[in-house]
Amino acid sequence: MPLDPHLGGVLQMLGAANKKTTAEGTPEEGRAGYLALTKGSLTPEQVVPVASLQDTSVPGGAGPVAARIYRPEGIGPFPTVAYFHGGGYVIGNLDTHDNICREICRGAQAVVVSVDYRLAPEHPFPAGIEDAVASAKWVVANAHELGGSNVVAVAGDSAGGNFCAVVTQQLRDEGIPLAAQFLIYPAVDHAAAEYASAEQNARGYFLEAETMAWFYNHYAGGYADTLDPRLAPLQAQSLANLPPAVIVNAEFDPLRDQGAAYAHALRAAGGQAELIEGAGMIHGFFDMGRWSPGAQAVITRSIERFAALLKSQTR
Repeated sequence: MPLDPHLGGVLQMLGAANKKTTAEGTPEEGRAGYLALTKGSLTPEQVVPVASLQDTSVPGGAGPVAARIYRPEGIGPFPTVAYFHGGGYVIGNLDTHDNICREICRGAQAVVVSVDYRLAPEHPFPAGIEDAVASAKWVVANAHELGGSNVVAVAGDSAGGNFCAVVTQQLRDEGIPLAAQFLIYPAVDHAAAEYASAEQNARGYFLEAETMAWFYNHYAGGYADTLDPRLAPLQAQSLANLPPAVIVNAEFDPLRDQGAAYAHALRAAGGQAELIEGAGMIHGFFDMGRWSPGAQAVITRSIERFAALLKSQTR
């Protein structure tokens, strides 16, 4: 399928701005630019409504980290979802992914706990994933006070999708059950892995090869074991007994084939994995529905499938 024309317009707009790329700047510049593109570009009517929002903190790997709790309309109990934002482990935060969390909260009728894990390069690997694991354990332990049900899932996009996959593996190994995982264009293999999509979509589609290398070098550049499953969850010794997954891909995304490979590997290990192919989409499209009806259609369908998975896990 050709590139979604509305997303093509977004790419043209970004190109016309004639600013230096994320990889050419500092982490601080990257964070400011990402915030401007995401929350900074929203108009009031584009903010997805939810019943309530609460800024708080949750346990991290080395102390409390900021978090934001979203609650849906209606009367519970609701499932609870720990959300880990994208941004290449370097540039995301609670605000850049506020509208995505609102979409999931409303569309999946779930309480969403968005976790502001520590970022690289100030806090390189494994700080961020340690925060994700600790906060997920807290969400499980407090699910009855959060959503009211015993259905707890994890969700995340890009780098946050990596965290979701790692969290499910580590909690499985510790005997802590999760009901589901929602991985949105996840990074699940090591940086040097060879996939056709990484070459086909290396430039011109928002997430570029140089930016991916910049992210990874800030996050794990000093760590020698690139096949550590906390970096590359696809390389874990076992993918058995993991929670069922909804995995969302984007056609014009260098990470596309990684997500597909993880879905196939989960199935091969006896698990359940639904792969949603985002035809015509680019990396980052989950926050671009306001610009692209096509993107919004995939967002809505993906969240509906995640909601159905959560409902099927109610026990």
